[in-house]
Amino acid sequence: MAELKNDRFLRALLKQPVDVTPVWMMRQAGRYLPEYRATRTKAGSFMDLCKNPELACEVTIQPLERFPLDAAILFSDILTVPDAMGLGLRFAEGEGPIFDRPVRTAADVDKLFVPDPEGELKYVMDAVRTIRRELDGRVPLIGFSGSPWTLATYMVEGGSSKEFAQVKGMLYDRPDLMHKLLEVTAQAVTQYLNAQVDAGAQALMIFDTWGGALTPRDYQEFSLRYMAQIIAGLKREADGRKVPVVLFTKGGGQWLEPMAEAGADALGLDWTVDIGAARARVGAKVALQGNMDPCVLYASPERIRSEVAAILAAYGQGSGHVFNLGHGIHQHVNPEHAAAFVEAVHQLSAPYHQ
Repeated sequence: MAELKNDRFLRALLKQPVDVTPVWMMRQAGRYLPEYRATRTKAGSFMDLCKNPELACEVTIQPLERFPLDAAILFSDILTVPDAMGLGLRFAEGEGPIFDRPVRTAADVDKLFVPDPEGELKYVMDAVRTIRRELDGRVPLIGFSGSPWTLATYMVEGGSSKEFAQVKGMLYDRPDLMHKLLEVTAQAVTQYLNAQVDAGAQALMIFDTWGGALTPRDYQEFSLRYMAQIIAGLKREADGRKVPVVLFTKGGGQWLEPMAEAGADALGLDWTVDIGAARARVGAKVALQGNMDPCVLYASPERIRSEVAAILAAYGQGSGHVFNLGHGIHQHVNPEHAAAFVEAVHQLSAPYHQ
């Protein structure tokens, strides 16, 4: 594999010295970019794009051609794993993901299996291999998965949800069944992430999008417990380097201390947490990734710059910070505002690393 030319993202996750704070954006390959929309049209559908390794590689690299980002993230979807379990995933226009065969009964849970990453999910591994080759050492490649709890919400609800009625109904009424579902999903995610490392991923991220919907007690039992189990089972070295792991629970700012004990190298923060306060709470244990409100990118470049400055100042001196948005970039953001954001991070962060 090619020598890594820019490794500041990996260094920051391991709290090693860097010249400037590294930056990337969740959903950086996405609908706000006209070139992404063109490739998606060519692919035919979102899942066709995910399942075509060459096109998935193309959209992964598009934002790097535009902005001097410090990492690439595999273009895929968190629902690839439940899709590979045979739940019949499709995307309805304007509705988001739908599973034709949701998991609601003991019989449904019994049917679940751990998909073969080089079988049912080979298209993802082919994408990782293709992207890693095409990056040719420019920046590290991040592999990822959804957390078991987050995947379970889609699997049980049959799609997106605001109330979480079905999945929480199962959690409260049949915790035994929920644990069984989460256990098989955790095994699937562990194998899936390890296969991504084997295929060339240089860092990993676990997206717990819906962990924040749980009570503190249920978060520990039904979400964090399984993420810690996954992290304990991950390959943490490849190409003679450590493979750092980022754990991100949206809405999880109140649980940073137990999250920091889960074994990850870094915690992702959404915009509801002050990064300086987060660093004071857990910064000795983990690096931090985040956490500008994505809506700041709708404001003027001057305002974006001042927000970047405020977050850098709140974090303070030294390494251990990967700058990111607090969640994915929105589809209607002007790409020039994203460029102003990335430039501001690199320009304004240098004094914090002297």
